[in-house]
Amino acid sequence: MTSTPPELWPAGRKLRWRLVTDAVMGGVSQGRLTEEAILERDAARMRGTVSTENNGGFIQIATDLDADGGSLDASAFTGIAIDVTGNGELYAVHLRTTAMSRPQQSYRQGFVATAGWQTLRLPFAEFTAHRIDEPMDLTRLRRLGLVAIGRAFDADLAIARLAFY
Repeated sequence: MTSTPPELWPAGRKLRWRLVTDAVMGGVSQGRLTEEAILERDAARMRGTVSTENNGGFIQIATDLDADGGSLDASAFTGIAIDVTGNGELYAVHLRTTAMSRPQQSYRQGFVATAGWQTLRLPFAEFTAHRIDEPMDLTRLRRLGLVAIGRAFDADLAIARLAFY
């Protein structure tokens, strides 16, 4: 018998995604966030152009993991499962905890988003620290971002489900 991972958000609660680009630090990457049906599934979709000009190089959609803006305890789980579709490019999941004070700090794991819906299981143990020395505290997860980063390319990434497993 196969069980479905528990949903990250309670039934009826929709994750609130927001778009962030490198324009916050002078970059020129451009993106947009839409909610739409893709291949018969409701999804949040990030599209845009990543540019490395002006010290830039990213666009992302991010969501707070706790509805009240606090932290979420994911220590009982092994990782995150996401249902995504995209344009065959490399993207990343960035996790942030309440212990982080600088915007560039995160724990990161890359993935390729192929055309057609796929469920990716991203173990917490495979996330790498970026500009932070402390190990990831799974009891204090705050935010998750889906990021197109680090090189010039056209991004097209959609997410239909986010869950712990």
